[in-house]
Amino acid sequence: MQDKSVLQTVDVEHWASFKEAGTLYGMQFMLFVYRIFGRKIFSIIVYPVSLYFVLCRPAARQASKDYLLANYTSQPEQWEKQPGLQHSIIHFKHFAETILDKLLAWVDDVKEDDFIIEDQTLVEDIMSDKRGQLVIGSHFGNLEFARGFMQRYRDKVINILVHDKHSANFVNMMKKLNPDSRLNIYQVDEFDVQTMLLLKDKTDRGEWVFIAGDRIPLAGLQHTVEVSFLGKKAPLPIGAYILAKALACPVKLMFAYRRPDLAADKVYFSIYKLADKVHFNRSDRIEKIQEYAQTFINELQRHSLLAPYQWFNFYEFWSLPQNSKKSIRHV
Repeated sequence: MQDKSVLQTVDVEHWASFKEAGTLYGMQFMLFVYRIFGRKIFSIIVYPVSLYFVLCRPAARQASKDYLLANYTSQPEQWEKQPGLQHSIIHFKHFAETILDKLLAWVDDVKEDDFIIEDQTLVEDIMSDKRGQLVIGSHFGNLEFARGFMQRYRDKVINILVHDKHSANFVNMMKKLNPDSRLNIYQVDEFDVQTMLLLKDKTDRGEWVFIAGDRIPLAGLQHTVEVSFLGKKAPLPIGAYILAKALACPVKLMFAYRRPDLAADKVYFSIYKLADKVHFNRSDRIEKIQEYAQTFINELQRHSLLAPYQWFNFYEFWSLPQNSKKSIRHV
C-alpha cells in the first residue's frame, strides 16, 4: 500500500527556474506611462501587454487558468461565468499593476489614507508591541505596501527575506529608482546557522523580519508540508515555521492588496496573529508545522476569495516539481 504521506512528483519546473517576465526598459516604460498619464490610462495601455504575456507564456497562462478555476469552483456565486482566456488577461493585468505598485512603494511616500484597515484596533495593538516580529506574507497582493504602511512607525526596522535572483531586472530597476531600496532586503536561499543567528539578533533588538510562505523551497519537497488550498492539496514550505521557532518571537500573517469592490485607489490591509511563539518538538514536528501552514493558507484563501485576481504564483502550484528528489515525505 502506498504511504499517503508521500508526495508524488510530476514533470514540472521549479518556479525559481522560470525566466523573468519583462525587461528593465519595459518596467521603466510602465513607470513613465504612469507618471505622465496616471493610473487610469496606464490600466488601459497595459491590456495589450497582458494579452502578449498570456499568449506567449503558456506555462503561466495554464497556472492562471488552474488557479482561477479553483477559485471559481470554491465560490461560483461570485463569478458571472466560468473563467476563460479573458479572465487570465485580467489576471495578468492586475499583475502588471502590482509591479507598478511595488516600484511606487519604494520611491513614493505611502500615506495613511492610501489604506483601508481591516482591524484598526488590532493593528495599533501590534504596532505598539516593542518586541521583534516575524511576518509571513505571500505572493498575494503587494507586500511592499505593508513595508510602506509601516513607514509611519519610525521605530520599526524592517528586514525582508527574498529569493529574487531570477528577477534581476526588477532589482536593477529598484536600485536605479532608489539606491537605498535594497538596504534591508536579504537574499536567502536556505536557512543555515549563520543566517539564523543574524535574524535572531535582529528580532532580539525589536526588528521585524518578513518572509513569503507560499512557494516551494529551492531544496525541494523534503522541506514542505501538505495543505488544502481552494479544495486541492498543495505543498507549502516549512522554512517560515522553522525560522519562527528559532527566533522565538511573535508571528503574524500580513496581506496588502487592492480590492476594486471597496475602492480601486485604496489598499486593503490585514494582519493576523498566528502565534506568540511557535512551538513543536521532534515527535509532533510534522503535525504542528502542518497546522501552522494550514492556518496561513486558510487566511490566504479567505483573501483570495475576496480578490481573486490578486494572487501571482504563475507556476503549477498544486503540482510537484521534477527536481524534488524522487518521492519525498512531507518533512
